[in-house]
Amino acid sequence: MIQKYKKIFSCIDNTSLGGDDTQERIDNLCSSSLQMTDPERGISHVAAVCVYPVFVRQAKARLEGSGIKVASVAGAFPSGQSPMEVKIQEVKYALEEGADEIDMVISRGAFLEGKYTQVQSEVEAIKNACGDKTLKVILETGELQSAENIYKASMLAMEAGADFIKTSTGKIPVGATIEAAQTMLKAISDFYKNSKKLIGFKAAGGISTPEEALLYFDEAVKVYGLENITNQKFRIGASRLTQKLYGFLTL
Repeated sequence: MIQKYKKIFSCIDNTSLGGDDTQERIDNLCSSSLQMTDPERGISHVAAVCVYPVFVRQAKARLEGSGIKVASVAGAFPSGQSPMEVKIQEVKYALEEGADEIDMVISRGAFLEGKYTQVQSEVEAIKNACGDKTLKVILETGELQSAENIYKASMLAMEAGADFIKTSTGKIPVGATIEAAQTMLKAISDFYKNSKKLIGFKAAGGISTPEEALLYFDEAVKVYGLENITNQKFRIGASRLTQKLYGFLTL
């Protein structure tokens, strides 16, 4: 069990996405991310920190040489309600500032109106802007109304070039749920069977305890396998979880 928790810790995107974020808060986020590692106990550092685009340069400088990546939400996060040109410009800005990964969110309104081609085209355009950088596509499952829609949005995002599909922004009342995760992982498995391309999965939105994180990890293991699961295919977006899990691992 402890080995699972160590793997989970190494798959965390340590996140700060508050409207009241300050440079001091981001510096503290980076500092704690750097400090929370214990090689002698087999505890690796977190996978990444996740911040708004305006803090990417600061985080990148602070984490230089650590192996911790900098992820940035971009593309009209969290609503997705901006013109495509604006979304692309924000993504490009984040990348120019040094982001290693982009977390974008689909246009749920367009998706629910049945404008699937538009939604897919937006993901494709943002992936094209990302080039070889990792793109995580947030579905915001709490707004998609049904398991059928979650499955369809998952397939659409993967067909459009997503490197990961992600549950939630954490900005609405319904964040990650096990049911949504199971549907998304089923889509990932089905997509792999047809394309031989294995897409990553990220759970985010309200996951605050090690026990909750383990539920999502165990679901992901069914697709990726325990021996093969790494932060290349599995992530958990978290803020409160990080300190709790590290504290548990270092008792």
